This record gives sequence, C-alpha cells and structure tokens, in this order.
Amino acid sequence: MRARNQRMLVGLAVTLIGAVGGVAVGDLLGRAITLRQAERRLDEYASRILTEGEASTGESRTLLATMNASPYAFCSDAEIAYFRKLIFQSQYLKEGGRMRGGRIECSTVLGRVAEQARAEEPLMPDVARQDGTRIFRNLAPFRIDGQTVIAVQLGESFIVYSPYNLKSLAAPPMRFTVTEVDAASGRIDLLLGQLPAASREIFTREGVARQGDTLYASRCSQRFMSCMTAYMTVGDALRAERSHHEAYMLLMGLGGAGFGLLCSLVYQINRSLERQLRRAVENRRLSVVYQPIVELASGKMEGAEMLARWTDEDGAAVSPDVFIRMAEERGFVGEITRIVLDCALADFAEVIRRRPEFSISMNVTATDLADDRFLPMVEGALARAGIAARNLTMEITESSTARQAKAMETIYRLRAAGHQVHIDDFGTGFSSLSYLHDLAVDAIKIDKSFTQAIGTGAVTVGILPQILAMAEALGLEVVVEGIETQEQADYFASYPYPHAILAQGWLFGRPVPAGALAAMLRENEGVAATQSSAGPG
Repeated sequence: MRARNQRMLVGLAVTLIGAVGGVAVGDLLGRAITLRQAERRLDEYASRILTEGEASTGESRTLLATMNASPYAFCSDAEIAYFRKLIFQSQYLKEGGRMRGGRIECSTVLGRVAEQARAEEPLMPDVARQDGTRIFRNLAPFRIDGQTVIAVQLGESFIVYSPYNLKSLAAPPMRFTVTEVDAASGRIDLLLGQLPAASREIFTREGVARQGDTLYASRCSQRFMSCMTAYMTVGDALRAERSHHEAYMLLMGLGGAGFGLLCSLVYQINRSLERQLRRAVENRRLSVVYQPIVELASGKMEGAEMLARWTDEDGAAVSPDVFIRMAEERGFVGEITRIVLDCALADFAEVIRRRPEFSISMNVTATDLADDRFLPMVEGALARAGIAARNLTMEITESSTARQAKAMETIYRLRAAGHQVHIDDFGTGFSSLSYLHDLAVDAIKIDKSFTQAIGTGAVTVGILPQILAMAEALGLEVVVEGIETQEQADYFASYPYPHAILAQGWLFGRPVPAGALAAMLRENEGVAATQSSAGPG
C-alpha cells in the first residue's frame, strides 16, 4: 500500500510538472506562431498597399504625360477645361494644372492664378526623383485638415492625389507608411503615414523584420521609387490573436498534463509488472495450460500446445503477449521457457511414455533461438524426463527466423536432434516458397486470422488455397489454428490435401490444465476405440 501511494504521488507530481511545462511550451509556441502569423499578415497588407499605390502612381504618370502633351495653349481656358475633363475621368486624382519655376500658374480648381496671387518664394519639393519628378506634401492651396495631400510635378504639369485613396485599406492595429528615397540627398522621405524610429534598411528593402518591440513588412515597387511598409507592435499582435495564444497554452497544458499522466502510468504499469513478473519467475509462480491438437478427419487427439499463463499479485490475468514480450525485452524470457517446459514434462511424461505417438508443442521465441543455452537446456530436460525429442514439437514464428543466421542454425540442430519444427502464425509474415525450402521445417500452422475469415466473404480466404498449395509443394504437414465453427472445420476437411490436416481451436477444446486435458485424452481415445471396434457397415 505504501509503495502504491508513493507511485500515485509520483504520478501526480509528474502530471503537474507536465501541465506546467505544457503551459510554458504553449506560451512560447503560441507566441511564436502568433508573431509568425502577424508577419505574414503584415506582408500581405504591405502587398495590398503596394498594389493600390502602383495603380495610383501609374495613373498619375499617364495623366502627367498627357497633360505635358496638351494641344492647347499654356493655361488657356481650353487647356484648363481639358485638364478638368482628365481629372474628372481619373480614379485617384482630385486636382491638376500647370507649374512653372516653382509657382502654380493654373489648375482645375484655381483656374488661372493671377501674378499677384502667386507665392513669393518658389515652392520647394519634399522629394526629387532621378527622373525629374518632384513630390510636394500639403501644398498651401490644397491642404485638408487632418489629411496628407500629395502633389506630383513632372515637366510643367502637376497633379494632386485624393488623400482618401488608401483609407479603405485601413486595418488596425496594423499601420503603414509610404516612403521615397530622395535622389539628391539619398535620405528617406515620408510620403504618407508616420515614420517609425527604425533602421533605413527596413524601409528600403523588401522583407519582414523585427526591431525592438515592432514588427515590419516592406514591399517596394519595381516600377517606381516608393516602398510600402506595414508595421505593428508585438503587443498589438499578441492582443489581436489573444484567443489563439490562450488556446495554444490551454491545449499544450492539457497535452502536457496528459503526457505526464501517460508517462507516469506507463512507468508504473511497466515497472510494477516487470517486478511482479520477475518475482513470479524466481518463485516459479507461472502456470501452464494445454490446448488439444486433433487430426481433422478422424478427430483423434494427436498432441497439445503448452501455453504459459500468469496472474499478477493483484489477481489480474496478464496476457502472454504482454508478459512474454516484456520478458523478451528485459532479457529473461529463457527462464520462462525453462519453467514452461519443466511443467509440461512433469505433467505429461508418463502420458507420453504410454502413448509414444502423442506430442506436446512449445512456443519458442527469437531470443530462445539466439541463446546458446537453449539447446542444452532442452536436451537436459528431456533426458531427465526420459522423453524422446520427437515428442516435443517446436513452434517458431516466421519473424523469429527472418534474416537471423543464428536462428536458422538452431532450427537445423533441433531437427537433427529429432524435434518436429512448425512455423507458427503462418501467413502473417513474409514466407515464400524459397524461404520455406531453405528453412526445411516439418509443418506450417495457418494463422487463425485466415480461419476466422471463412464464411465472411473476406478477401483473405482467397489466399488459403495458395498457402495449402505451397505446403503441398514442399511436402509439409498443415496445422490449422483458430477453428471455432463446424463451417471452418468442413472447409479444410473438404480440401484434397495429401496428408492429414491437424486442427486446433475452441471447436475441439479450449486451453485447460493438465488434469483436464488428460481426461479429454482418455475420452478421445475411448471414442476412437469404440469407432474402431464397430467397424465398417
């Protein structure tokens, strides 16, 4: 009880540690994923702004070229009317006109500007491009409170953008800025938005970046000189995806708790079972049951398969698949093999001496085949019991022999000593005609999965004739596992196999203790004797 309580406390501690660790990992993972998603959204946002910016810039360039090629007299009424029509038909522009010597001469809104109304000082551009384009921010005649108004001059014509062009692209908490590189000074000039305090490369080079507590994504035009930079703070990004971030923390916390619980349970189960199994082996507290093997045509019991059984210290039966595999992995399965063989010989030595045709079958693991002590152990046990090798059949799975030279050598030595060798669970592995020929075994045991498919319409049934044909070609005996119904027995009984087919399954008897099997054997012999004395007809 104390050990169990200690294991429970350890399991609880591991579960709590797993939960806390999961939350921490979820926080880091959620934060990383959220910021990565934020960078992707910023990059997409910058791309949308760039697309819109290139469209508006392309329109302004086309219009400026058209205005500079005006067929009308400079700032004449006809030219102003012509300009008004062009501006009206544009999508992104609100104003256009003529500018000479840094002074506005006329526009679609102002008309012709009187000489005395012109600015005393020439208007100076905020940005001068290499192609001669001059960009002005918030020229006095076109200012709108709270908005940034951009004017562009090329030659003696200028246009004014609508300050509302990019308003539809607003997507808080993301913000953007549009920058140009001044051709003369090389400095970065702000056209739209606010210029964050960041390095020059962020605004002049495409890509995503993080500086300080702010994420950036820039896209630069291949046609023009401008770059669009979208940005937002890490805090804004995390707050925008707070639910996702918390979900990651919750899921990872639950996953960590589950993993911790699983680890503690697996550790407790595996370790406790191993300790109990080792104690059971040391104290020989394993039991052996026997399942009859009969000749299918006559029903005569020809032998029995010995099967190890173990009940743990809590009284729960443990599957052989579990404890045999555990013993094999931990390196003490040979001790179980020795116990099972000793029990079987003690139970049936006298029966075999009276019925020399009766044989018992023993399952042999891959570890047994590779163990140099296995053959001497078997020989010694048989000698002490006074039993011949022919009365002990070795059942070996296909996987135990694959690509293992040591296993193949042991099989040859077993057959040379007089043992029958059967390939168990045949059909579930990788046997072929050449493989069985090289192995030179005595019989195959058809796996119960094929037997249970009979009458179900499963495609597996179609393989049975091929298996039987393979066995017939090699002159092998056939043992059929898992026969539970008369239909299954009739299927094999009707097959024209040249040798007697042996059968094993619940239809003929479940695994039982030695005394019960001895009684079944006596009853079986009595039935056979009655049938024999009755004779034909």
